[in-house]
Amino acid sequence: MKPYTSLKSILAEFFPLHRTLVSDDHDKTLEIVGSYMPESSSYTIETYAPLKQVWTWKVPERYVVHEAYLEIEGGERIVDFKDNPLHIVSYSLPVDTVLSFEELQPHLYFNEKLPHTVPWVFKYYERSWGFCLPKNTFDKLPRDKKYRAVINCEFITDPAQGFKVATAVVHPEGGPNPEAGEFLVQAHTCHPMQANDDGAGVVSTIELARRLAEKPLPRGSMSVRFWFGPETIGTIAWLAHNESLIPNLRGGIFMEMTGNQNKIAWHHTRQHDHLLDRITKFVLRETVHDERDFAAAPANDERVINGPGVNVPCISINRFPYDEYHTTDDNLDIMHDDMLVGAAQTAEDIIRIYASNYTPKRTFRGPVFLSGYGLWVDWRENWALNRAIEKIMMRFEGQHTVFEIAEQVGLDYWTVRDYVEKFRAKGFVNPLPIPFEGDVE
Repeated sequence: MKPYTSLKSILAEFFPLHRTLVSDDHDKTLEIVGSYMPESSSYTIETYAPLKQVWTWKVPERYVVHEAYLEIEGGERIVDFKDNPLHIVSYSLPVDTVLSFEELQPHLYFNEKLPHTVPWVFKYYERSWGFCLPKNTFDKLPRDKKYRAVINCEFITDPAQGFKVATAVVHPEGGPNPEAGEFLVQAHTCHPMQANDDGAGVVSTIELARRLAEKPLPRGSMSVRFWFGPETIGTIAWLAHNESLIPNLRGGIFMEMTGNQNKIAWHHTRQHDHLLDRITKFVLRETVHDERDFAAAPANDERVINGPGVNVPCISINRFPYDEYHTTDDNLDIMHDDMLVGAAQTAEDIIRIYASNYTPKRTFRGPVFLSGYGLWVDWRENWALNRAIEKIMMRFEGQHTVFEIAEQVGLDYWTVRDYVEKFRAKGFVNPLPIPFEGDVE
């Protein structure tokens, strides 16, 4: 596990790479991520054969670009892939042709609002070809000249060079509790030369993993699984290859766009008022933030985790919107370490409550003889907890989680959990885990 001076310094290592669905630079990115993950997390890279059916999708091929450029007749080069991978539309088809400006124009892309920038454009599934350039450059192109467009690329289907995703798991104190299941945290790694979308979410997730490894969740809590890979198809391919993991998932967070100077935004689960929503709202109650519906822009892999046939409650955390989105202005200059760390802190606070929460079910009858078992709370030391003891005990019927009990009696979650744990240690309550609520077909 490599040390780091800042999250931005990690991001700087993989930011310039040609990270796309399947590419050599995407492989390098997953290796860089793994070098910073906790050693105890068993970081593992999985490889899937290209073109294999995964639910209703197919695993994409490896995309290798040998060279790509656009030049005016006479040899003046306008854009060149070697200068910036954003200069070609991701997954462009091979081409080597001479065209008039009118023939070329449908294959050129630019950003009207930020005319000095190169936009990021992708056509993974509607195969075509194209070049991206600043609007300022486009405006100066001669309309009466011929243009040569060259994209020398390959789509490789060799299973040995397949599609890759990575996972790691951080366990609570004392090791995994199979009954409690797992909480999933995701960040995607497939946006070339984009710092905030998506590199920021990756490094915030690394920070989160290291925090949970250095200070494990309480004994008996959920394990936390971390996932890194290409957007949408990555999660689909991973779940299709690991369907047995789905019943273990109890909730999730998708992390992205966490480094720009903007307030935190969170998106509800598909269920909207799930326990995970209420805990998130509680954690952010004193923080200036935006609250949005499930899958509101920007929608990402929560649509898979919390979507049809899986439906595991999942929220999203980001700092969207920002002006530089999907352009060359989405670079390291707009990254702020306090924002990256702050997003990790928010996710950590949510997970520490949600993953340690459980439903206490009493084993006793009648009021417990508190002082006889060391459970009485002196009102002179903690008046609020002393006044709430009866209300807490009366909620040990297996119908309320510890968090819900804390909500109902108006006390801090950790205060109530610590007190309930004393009943558990005496054998007066059994912990019922948060149930799996997703779909298994």
